Amino acid sequence: MASLKDMRNRIASVKATQKITKAMQMVAAAKLRRAQSAAEAARPYAARMEAVLANLTAGLGAMTQGPKLLTGTGKDDVHLLVVCTAERGLCGAFNSSIARLARDKANSLMAQGKVVKILCVGKKGYDVLRRQFEKQIIDVIDLRAARQIGYQHADPIGKRLLAMYDKGEFDVCTLFFSRFKSVIAQIPTAQQLIPAEIPAAKASDNGGTNTPYEYEPDEAGILNVLLPRNISVQVFRALLENAASEQGARMSAMDNATRNAGEMIRKQTTLYNRTRQAMITKELIEIISGAEAL
Repeated sequence: MASLKDMRNRIASVKATQKITKAMQMVAAAKLRRAQSAAEAARPYAARMEAVLANLTAGLGAMTQGPKLLTGTGKDDVHLLVVCTAERGLCGAFNSSIARLARDKANSLMAQGKVVKILCVGKKGYDVLRRQFEKQIIDVIDLRAARQIGYQHADPIGKRLLAMYDKGEFDVCTLFFSRFKSVIAQIPTAQQLIPAEIPAAKASDNGGTNTPYEYEPDEAGILNVLLPRNISVQVFRALLENAASEQGARMSAMDNATRNAGEMIRKQTTLYNRTRQAMITKELIEIISGAEAL
């Protein structure tokens, strides 16, 4: 059995840990509000971009050859997986859930005989995936220096993907991130970036009418400009969703850790008091027994 001093040290250690987890929870809550606002503000722009691309794609017609970013290379042999995770841990299953989704996708592709390449955005995803896919990981993009995610962090990633695609280094690119839903719910998401998966145009995208648009220059010329920009926009949206999901997951994880620490302190304090009372009782019995023997 541990001594009373060991128990006091253990209780003090858990209390110190509880203070740290409580502080981290409060910091995550403060950061969450700003990150959530940024992610929600980016969603309408990304959605409207998809609507414009859908209208342009519908206007191309069946006989028109579209841009390479839209039609693809005609092959499905080399897949690039862009895995966006956090730079830090202590956020529950946030990082592992994204890495698990990417790992399942990679295993499925490799089972079909496809070549898989992985580009990690964030250190934690790399730490998880390198155990199984160290040879497939081509690079790790470090964003630890970024205090707040901005478009200037997503644009170089988008341009790098375009440069790799132009060089023929991959045929299909899929982006992995976690979509923010609430503090306790983050949804791991896989989104195909290249070739772009454009949803069908809706009547609501034309203001509720079926009136066709006339474009100047033509649809193909506009798509040649918008599709590369859409890559950076979607990467930026994924990074913002990840930032909000990370803080929400960390806030929930630190809240659970604080509660668990409180429960541990309660149990250790009860055990400490019982052990101390038993030792006092034992000493009193020894004193009384010694006094009666005289």
